[in-house]
Amino acid sequence: MITTARIETLSFEEAVGQIAAAESFRELDVERSGGRAYKKWAKLVHPDAVGAGRRATATDAFAKLSALYRQKPEVPVLHGRRRAYRMGEVFAHGDLAELYADGQAVVKIPRHPGDSDLMEVEAATLQRLWRNGDPRFRPYAARLIESFVYEDERRCRRRVNVVERQDGMVSLAHVKEAAPQEVLWIWRRLLTGLGWAHRAGVTHGALLEEHVLIHREMRGLVIIDWCYAGHRPRAIVKARQSAYPPEVLNDRLAGPATDIYMATGLITRLMGSRMPEPLRRFAAGCTYDAPRMRPQDAWALLGELDDIIPQRYRN
Repeated sequence: MITTARIETLSFEEAVGQIAAAESFRELDVERSGGRAYKKWAKLVHPDAVGAGRRATATDAFAKLSALYRQKPEVPVLHGRRRAYRMGEVFAHGDLAELYADGQAVVKIPRHPGDSDLMEVEAATLQRLWRNGDPRFRPYAARLIESFVYEDERRCRRRVNVVERQDGMVSLAHVKEAAPQEVLWIWRRLLTGLGWAHRAGVTHGALLEEHVLIHREMRGLVIIDWCYAGHRPRAIVKARQSAYPPEVLNDRLAGPATDIYMATGLITRLMGSRMPEPLRRFAAGCTYDAPRMRPQDAWALLGELDDIIPQRYRN
């Protein structure tokens, strides 16, 4: 495979041969640089750039190059163990991966091969939740369809996770305004989902707005991106360091109290100045610097929250 940088080193004859052998522009642009690669190839084989003796050959090569560039690119296909997945337009951009939707499947491909270990963490965590967690609470996490290794054109290997698509849901990162009563049911759902995970022996480790999906009409909530799970997180979202508690930043340790701290911070940011004083005091008790001073049981904490919010917000 010829990289974009190497195109300029080719001779005229080599460039003509590569273009003649290509069946799609993807073969000439392995780095997906688009117009940049096209301009480099065109510079080598443009009829105006060669002598009269090469002009006919250059005209044919340039015509084929232009035709390949204009072709609608083929939709790549990834072959998993269960089935093949078509990679069309990017469905969403995650912290580590690009997400593609194919029917009811969302295919997560890490941008950097070095992040494959985090994808392995997510796959193992979702499997553990399904195996050890109470089945009644499974809707709080996306179902893992399969996980497999994909090798691209440059022989780079990546761990790919395929999870069930969550129709009708939106990331909390895209929720600009939420009424207090909406924030309260989100808080309750978060504590319910976290309690389920903790009882299964799983810590999420990165409860941030972009890792929570909600269905506003159905009052549904799904916690996503379990790549940072575990009691010793392998990574953090560096752009969001201010949302993490000290034990993660200083010691790379996480536990149920970590999730409670981050979930409380998320809710506090979402509600802002509209948070009533009793809830503000409740939140303060969940965000002490020392994890041992925070609540450790999300389901017990949910019961305490219900004691201070009106009944109509509990459904």
